[in-house]
Amino acid sequence: MPDAFSPLELRETTIRNRIAVSPMCQYSCEDRDGLATDWHRVHLGSRAVGGAGVVLTEATAVEARGRISPEDLGIWSDEHRDALAPVAEFVKEQGATPGIQLAHAGRKAGTARPWEDERGPLAEDEGGWEPVAPSPDPYPFEDDPRETRALDETGIEDVVDSFRQGARRAREAGFEVAEVHAAHGYLLHQFLSPVSNHRDDEYGGSFENRSRLVREVTEAVRDEWPDGKPVFVRISATDWLDDRDSWDIEQSVRLADDLYESGADLVDVSTGGIHPDQDIDWVGPNYQVRFAERIKQDAETDIAVGAVGGIQTGEQADALVRNGRADLAIVGRKFLRDPYFPLHAARDLGREDAVEVPAQYRRGFQ
Repeated sequence: MPDAFSPLELRETTIRNRIAVSPMCQYSCEDRDGLATDWHRVHLGSRAVGGAGVVLTEATAVEARGRISPEDLGIWSDEHRDALAPVAEFVKEQGATPGIQLAHAGRKAGTARPWEDERGPLAEDEGGWEPVAPSPDPYPFEDDPRETRALDETGIEDVVDSFRQGARRAREAGFEVAEVHAAHGYLLHQFLSPVSNHRDDEYGGSFENRSRLVREVTEAVRDEWPDGKPVFVRISATDWLDDRDSWDIEQSVRLADDLYESGADLVDVSTGGIHPDQDIDWVGPNYQVRFAERIKQDAETDIAVGAVGGIQTGEQADALVRNGRADLAIVGRKFLRDPYFPLHAARDLGREDAVEVPAQYRRGFQ
């Protein structure tokens, strides 16, 4: 069986190990312009230096109105592409695979940064904007002065094209993995879940209709992406709303197979985010891994699976790969505390032979 430090082969791309940096918003674009800064280059580059196999950017908006917060990354123009290119180049120079998460926040867009006093939605005079969604129902923030607009057919076509153009620019910037963000209550998840999708056209109602947009987006990204490089899709495997008609693991298994047929190579399995009433039964080490494991076991296709959620140690990451629960350990908060997590994990697991400590740092690992 492979372990956390075995290479992962996806199409013609070899990822040096099976520990990935999860997309994590940094809220650090200056002038609210969506352009990458030195912060992004240092933040992502240091995780590549630290031995990660894949380094994924934060949610990178394919439209200006698709940002979660005004300070988030964007890739809706060539200027954004050019600002991200040095990030991808540096990550690759360190031996990691640079990846980008392409995203649209939908009805959860235009909110203040989480560390600011006002954490909710921003009015237009505060830098916010009109959010769009599958239906005109707003996300149930405590106080939202804005109207939410349902996308019409033309608007949906524009969203698909925005993902397509974002993928093209990401390819031109040098990224080698494109991840479609269809989780955490953002736009594509909003279409998937009956909690937020109340349409009665070909994008609403049945599973086939609710999943149409994410399939179209995945196909558009795949069309723009090199044949030899992988496409990931992040999903929320459950809405954690068992008391109502919602998105669940059974639909996620079915979706994973459909995404494979649409050109995805790996499904990045997270949970939740569609509604604040979600009831998570337990939070702790590996608390979301069970959903990745279920998809890996029950999917009928060969789609690879990434697991997230409370992965804090090298032993955890190694065990979930060795035990066949997932193909990739996708780590978030641990990487915020320890940019060199894979180097430390390799030493703890006796796998120093599997990683190369940068020459500049070797004296610290002897």
